[in-house]
Amino acid sequence: MSAAVRRLSVNADDFGYTHDVNRGIVEAHVHGILTATTLMANGEAFDGAAALAAAHPSLDVGVHFVLVGGRSVRAPERPLPGTVAELIGVMLRGGFDVEAELRAQAEKVVAAGIRPSHFDTHKHTHLLPPVLSAVARLAKEYGVQWVRRPFDLPLHGAPAHAPLAVRAASRAMTGVRSRFHKTLARHGCGTTDWFAGFRMTGRYGAEELIELLEQLPEGWTEFMAHPGYCTEELRASRTRLKESRERELRALTDPRVRETLARRGIELWRYPRPATR
Repeated sequence: MSAAVRRLSVNADDFGYTHDVNRGIVEAHVHGILTATTLMANGEAFDGAAALAAAHPSLDVGVHFVLVGGRSVRAPERPLPGTVAELIGVMLRGGFDVEAELRAQAEKVVAAGIRPSHFDTHKHTHLLPPVLSAVARLAKEYGVQWVRRPFDLPLHGAPAHAPLAVRAASRAMTGVRSRFHKTLARHGCGTTDWFAGFRMTGRYGAEELIELLEQLPEGWTEFMAHPGYCTEELRASRTRLKESRERELRALTDPRVRETLARRGIELWRYPRPATR
């Protein structure tokens, strides 16, 4: 990536989670700056998301691997661990074939007619070395070149503001950066030059997004987003991100945001794909 340009991929997590989240993601793509999304194979609204993906081929669709929350795709009668701590405990006890579960999820996405453009994970569980190794092996197997690097770029002002626990988690992530990139490189996987969104999730509107764009560095940045509509379906779900999804949706479709992209010379960018699988 040339350092003379600024490129931005705006990626929505949780496609397939609920139907109102699906609608918000498509709205942010059609009428806003969202360029990509990642699909949850175990989401309750998976089929609806797959249909929307087919109807909107300009939307890059990847896999949002889920190892925490919901039910297993490989063995639907079994729930997945409820927290990251539970996942770690199950893996340490040798009671969970992580790669088999991730492969089942990738297969379900591919069977729905989707050729994934990129991979990421729910709760960033691919920061755990065994999960990262499995994701990297599957990326090579499925011809997916791009895997999320979940390390927030240095920010100042409103985009950097977050509760202490979130800021501490963001700093802790940087401690595994070197090993993370070495693992991906060993399997031929690439990442964007920069990433943003962890500290801002659920806490931004148009003004904060514009402030982020004003300090966007040269190179290629992924911005993680969680847009959606908050109807009774989402309110009944087990997630902390509810009303904030509508605020994110408004920010991503705000004309001032697109004006900032134009003024700053920031190009919305799709995930490049190899010529053949």
